[in-house]
Amino acid sequence: MRAAVEEAGAAARIVSAERVVAAPRSTIFELIADPARQPEWDGNDNLASADAGQRVHAVGDVFTMHLTKTGAVRENRIVEFDEGRLIAWNPSEVGGVPPGHLWRWELVDDAAGTRVVHTYDWSELHDPKREVRARATTADKLRASIDRLAALAEGGAR
Repeated sequence: MRAAVEEAGAAARIVSAERVVAAPRSTIFELIADPARQPEWDGNDNLASADAGQRVHAVGDVFTMHLTKTGAVRENRIVEFDEGRLIAWNPSEVGGVPPGHLWRWELVDDAAGTRVVHTYDWSELHDPKREVRARATTADKLRASIDRLAALAEGGAR
């Protein structure tokens, strides 16, 4: 019984949303892989800005973002990358150790365009103060990011 509870708890720490976007994978991926574009589609309304010229290309790349609510700067290390298909990063304070959450985007060809899967995984986060904020990132907020991304990509795809 305990294993089932632990497993359910871990699953609750992985939130995901998806939809098909009527735009090519390459168009969508560029909006995600260029941090300067991310504030345009952030459904959490948490990203204020990122310096231009930080487009990521590989695992190990790092980009920084300025947050809206606190003005803090976050460093984001790319931990999964497949050009045009997959990108994921671990945020942390600048120079700090990532506290245990991951943002992932997966793009898959679909007959109607591109299936976009956005996941927030905080299963490795063990800081009670950060967990409160992590719980606020719901599937609805992830879907809002995809919807905003879709509006940009579909507008540019026409």
